[in-house]
Amino acid sequence: MSDRMQLYALLGDLPPRDYPISVQVVDQTERDGYLLETLVLDLNGLETVPAYFVKPLTAVGRLPCIVYSHAHGGDYELGKRELLTGRKALVSPYAAALTQRGYAALCIDHWCFGERRGRAESAVFKEMLWRGQVLWGMMVYDSLRAVDYLVSRADIDPERLGALGLSMGSTMSWWIAALDPRIRVCVDICCLTDFDALIESANLDGHSVYYYVPSLLKHFTTAQINALIAPRPHLSLAGLYDPLTPVAGLDRIDRELQAVYAAHPDRWQLKRYACGHLETAAMRWEIMRFLETWL
Repeated sequence: MSDRMQLYALLGDLPPRDYPISVQVVDQTERDGYLLETLVLDLNGLETVPAYFVKPLTAVGRLPCIVYSHAHGGDYELGKRELLTGRKALVSPYAAALTQRGYAALCIDHWCFGERRGRAESAVFKEMLWRGQVLWGMMVYDSLRAVDYLVSRADIDPERLGALGLSMGSTMSWWIAALDPRIRVCVDICCLTDFDALIESANLDGHSVYYYVPSLLKHFTTAQINALIAPRPHLSLAGLYDPLTPVAGLDRIDRELQAVYAAHPDRWQLKRYACGHLETAAMRWEIMRFLETWL
């Protein structure tokens, strides 16, 4: 079994990977210089997945597309709307920022968030555990199926897909990039967390229950998961004062991934900033430069 297959196998009893996807287009509207599609996707056969898809109004042909994953932050109401409206930890909303530069983007509501809210995250986690499922696994599964949906669209270039997100969205970005080679570029903001360093810093409760995968540490470190992205380009941005990304852990990940990317040193970049758990203007500049270079 390959490392990628082994990582996927740790995610619990997931729906079939080839479950037939269907989509309902609920609305199409022009907003702030881009076209917004409001979608309801059937990705997993268990509950529908509301989503936003945006693209430039003047788009022609197949576009590069970002799989944008929303953050957690205890804001269960926000969900996919983060793509359109942003959140306090972001410089500005990414829908406008990406479409102005010629990218399309898709953001889904994850389990318990946005239009999928209504049950406590802890209750969903417990029920899934009983059923042999893992909440993080079910979230990752939906993200991977969202990629399947994107490559089926005539307006998307399947060779130019990127993953981007902050916090929980950061973690989702590097997980799906590790699991799915169709993600050609990965950008994670403020959540490349070394698991052992998180334990050493006594901050496991900094992440909610969604984050925890049974037996993960028996098989993978954070660096080993991220090594599955290589040699594809990967930009990680971290705050030096962010308790979710202990500096010792960042050092460990950076050291190991520099070795993994030794033949392509420009494709792995870890940028650190004197800030906490947030995106800065300097981070945003680096992100857009990286996407322009590689996507």
